[in-house]
Amino acid sequence: MTQPDTRAPAPPTPQGAWAEALARLAADQQQVRAGGGPKAQQRQHEKNRLTARERIARLVDEGTPFDELMTFTGYGMYEDVGGCPSGGTVTGIGTIAGRPWMIIANDATVKAGAFFPITAKKVIRAQTIALENALPVVYLVDSAGVYLPMQDEIFPDQDDFGRVFYLNARMSAQGIPQIAAIMGNCVAGGAYLPVMCDTLIMTEGSGLYLAGPALVKAAIGQVVDSEELGGADMHASIAGTVDYKEPDDDAALARIRALADLYAQGDPAPFARRRKETLPAPERDLTELVGFDGSKTYDVRDLITSIVDSGEFHEFKPEYGETIVCGFARVGGFPVGFVANQRTVIKKKLKSGGEPGLRTRIEVGGVIYGDSADKAARFILDANQAGVPLVFLSDVTGFMVGRDSEQEGIIRRGAKLVNAVSNSVVPKITIITGGSFGAGNYAMNGKAYAPRFLFAWPSAKYAVMSGNAAAKTLLDIQLAALKRSGHPPDDVELQKLYDEVKAKYDTELDPRYAAARLWVDEIIPPNDTRNRLIRALEACAQNPVQEEFKVGVFQV
Repeated sequence: MTQPDTRAPAPPTPQGAWAEALARLAADQQQVRAGGGPKAQQRQHEKNRLTARERIARLVDEGTPFDELMTFTGYGMYEDVGGCPSGGTVTGIGTIAGRPWMIIANDATVKAGAFFPITAKKVIRAQTIALENALPVVYLVDSAGVYLPMQDEIFPDQDDFGRVFYLNARMSAQGIPQIAAIMGNCVAGGAYLPVMCDTLIMTEGSGLYLAGPALVKAAIGQVVDSEELGGADMHASIAGTVDYKEPDDDAALARIRALADLYAQGDPAPFARRRKETLPAPERDLTELVGFDGSKTYDVRDLITSIVDSGEFHEFKPEYGETIVCGFARVGGFPVGFVANQRTVIKKKLKSGGEPGLRTRIEVGGVIYGDSADKAARFILDANQAGVPLVFLSDVTGFMVGRDSEQEGIIRRGAKLVNAVSNSVVPKITIITGGSFGAGNYAMNGKAYAPRFLFAWPSAKYAVMSGNAAAKTLLDIQLAALKRSGHPPDDVELQKLYDEVKAKYDTELDPRYAAARLWVDEIIPPNDTRNRLIRALEACAQNPVQEEFKVGVFQV
């Protein structure tokens, strides 16, 4: 497997706002990855058990990265019950025996690994990534089951706890390998997941049962200890549930590695069969190119050529629909198509309106106009025809509004683009580098459009409209309500109200807010973009199946 290029020296250290944002990102990641904290980690070690991240570090091939996904799950949520760092589980893609595997590990330092509502959704997202990319899965199970005080939010719905087992079974039916290791508690409904895997490993001292000793006593009056009820010896020798009994975590992890090395390797995806040698990208600090606050204009072609092999980019229709840039390149040797929002100010030539010659107008970068929607839709068709994955670089304000735009058919042309994105069958990866607002999020392959992976820079802003516009709209609504109630605010109250509305909306714009709710898969530093993209393409390359491309009713 060709590895991402690492020959180029590290780019210079970012300065100013970027330096502050990246330092905060690193600090927040460190805090989240501490799970339940040092005392909880110590309790885990006293049980002769490793923490979730320690287990993963020993499981993956030495010297290879573990690409953690959904690190900020639950960030700032459930604070009234002590929080749920990283959703109480660790997920990501790591290399085991030379092959990428999805790894899903309960973090027993967070509420004994119990499932909160967001925990189930995180596991489901990790399983969905595995299913879509035909990635084999390792489950490192150490969970007390559902967090009972919130059972009504965890148990019943389509994307709740039961969906975990549904996907478990669907992956098994499709021949996607799944290995589970019980390395602590495995209780109640959660007990089905490891048993539905191809292979089940269990460490001594662990427990696997539908109901623990206390519940059994309460339910049927039977007194039984944990080992007799559901210990590793019982399941290995009497129930026959366990395939391999191991003395401790290290032995279980070694068994997983040995078994993983035996699995057959399937055919690569069609696009991956055209992979060539990885060539280095031009050395460039992306934080110098793209401003943190979105106020700096930049040519997105410079961003594209900074992350593609040899900086070689074959742009599609470069002089038409210029607020979206499209074209083909190679990344890590893989062929890819880019759909990217242009962030320069463009002087657009227009058809004459009765007078001879051409007129011009200024088009704002980040806005999708009718011709750029047409171009991007057509390019997506071309990429699907060629079987080439699509990478969306999203820094979008939205679609153009106003009389001229409406008369030019922006709704019809925007619908065409959304149709093409929705029905695309090649792998799609989205990277949000700045704003991702309103319907522009949809057109640029937002979460609702099933990207295989969705990454965001710390500069990403994710909402229905920009902060200032939203704050003013919300303020107007509240002001009207106050006037109707007979209490029009004075200037001081008005400013306070605006500040409160703006602060709340700015919090919701932060990518951590989005990542906490799984609207993005991971927040990444800009200068990690190329390597994360290459490894995401390597994961996509594991699925050889490509559906037939159909677009249904296509607006013209």
